[in-house]
Amino acid sequence: MRRVWLLKSLRKDTKIRIFNACVKSVLLYGCETWLVTYEIQRKIQTFVNRRLRFILRIWWPNIISNKDLWKATGQENINLEIRKRKFRWIGHTLRKEDGEISKAALFWNPQGNRKRGRPRNSWRRSVIKEAGRSWNELGFLAANRQKWKGLIDNLFLEGMMDSIIIIIIIIIIICAESH
Repeated sequence: MRRVWLLKSLRKDTKIRIFNACVKSVLLYGCETWLVTYEIQRKIQTFVNRRLRFILRIWWPNIISNKDLWKATGQENINLEIRKRKFRWIGHTLRKEDGEISKAALFWNPQGNRKRGRPRNSWRRSVIKEAGRSWNELGFLAANRQKWKGLIDNLFLEGMMDSIIIIIIIIIIICAESH
């Protein structure tokens, strides 16, 4: 893709559309079912940021913050995009017929004894933690598309509110130190 990114005859927005269609879609294929750790998220975000900087021809020593890069290219944090895809897929799968394999896999519970120690984090536990609701409650909400969309909107609004609160606290601290 290096030749495409370096073409001067293609506009920036065309290159971004090609990037989203050809690179990002392959990179995030099946991410709905991943247990996304901090390390995985960091590696994917680093890859995306490096490619976007290459498309915009921003090389060292010129620097640009990641947020400015995302704003210039119309992208968002990769963790947010993965979570959105995950919850859209969960809602779609929970609304399927009871005999569907994908729905049965969501409710599958392994039997037997676990090893000693703290249980490993699982995909299902991560979903419950991110949503802040039980698995049965998620199933109930998914049955109604409007309630499910409301849940998803609230989840991502809460994530944005956390960032806004942190920024406000930092501004207050800086103002207090300057006086």
